[in-house]
Amino acid sequence: MTGEIATNDNTAGAGSGSGSGPGAGEPDAPDQLEFAALLCSRVCHDVISPVGAIVNGLEVLEEEEDQEMREHALILIAKSALQASAKLQFARLAFGASGSAGAHIEIADARRAAEGLMEGGRVTLAWDTKPSALHKTRLKLLMNLIQFATGAVPRGGELNIIVENGNEGMVIVATGPRARVPEHSNLAEGDKFDGLPDSRAIQPYLIGLLGKQLDASLKVNQEMEEGPVTFAISYGRNAAVDDGMIG
Repeated sequence: MTGEIATNDNTAGAGSGSGSGPGAGEPDAPDQLEFAALLCSRVCHDVISPVGAIVNGLEVLEEEEDQEMREHALILIAKSALQASAKLQFARLAFGASGSAGAHIEIADARRAAEGLMEGGRVTLAWDTKPSALHKTRLKLLMNLIQFATGAVPRGGELNIIVENGNEGMVIVATGPRARVPEHSNLAEGDKFDGLPDSRAIQPYLIGLLGKQLDASLKVNQEMEEGPVTFAISYGRNAAVDDGMIG
């Protein structure tokens, strides 16, 4: 895949432009309210399973007298609470407005959030990061790209995450059995919606929007069938140098 994110739009909002109607300035984009609703739907989808498990565990504690069953319920509640917390911590960095406008966030915080999200799953993370902090918008791009890249290894595998200093870019290499280019990668590369968006398409679309804001381009590439999938972010000439990164 060779699509690139356009670099002449410095706004991160969906459908941003001079008009006020749905998708103003970008005819095929969702309007801002729809975009916000889709992001909320995505977060709710991610946390509803562990929250539901907590509720089930509490019901067992309320109704069950067997001690062994109650112990299993407590284990379920504890495990599910950790999962819900990990998902919300990740969502805060990936979708939220962390810190002030010019804030930088430690990569160590992002690493803890990402590894917490993957805890107990089939995808492991390997890190090679030159800076110790990133501007919050670049970090948001990285977090979303990490989660999106897990779709390249549906049967489990490894994501090798490389973050260079300055404007040298970021790369994620996904390896695993039956690796594939994830669905909606064209949106992450900057394409517009084709038809009605849904919650599955909103994250790659957000990646595209973040790329536009940062004057960055993403290329998703797989040279061999079921071989490694590479997600490469490069910055354009107009991209601001992230001088807050500490080498």
